[in-house]
Amino acid sequence: MATTMRFISLILIAIGLMLLGADVVTSLEKGHVVVRSLEQVWVSVNQHSLDAFKAWLDHTLPPGFAGGVKSFLNVYSWAPFGVLGVILAFLFGRRSDDEA
Repeated sequence: MATTMRFISLILIAIGLMLLGADVVTSLEKGHVVVRSLEQVWVSVNQHSLDAFKAWLDHTLPPGFAGGVKSFLNVYSWAPFGVLGVILAFLFGRRSDDEA
């Protein structure tokens, strides 16, 4: 179980670093700071699924929760992946023989 979680944390950290690297490269190309939100990355992958997700939110969740989820889509794209990956890496990191 711990090995699987370490692998998942590695994948999440790699995705976060790729998204951060894409923002850095785009910033260097354009000459000003460019930071993509989670929503912008989702739009670049598939606009229709984002629209369907937002429609589902509006019809399923109460307005306060739907607004919270929609505001979460405006965070930096690398943050959810990278932060969750680092947290999982610390929680499921390798233990020394003394700690086990």
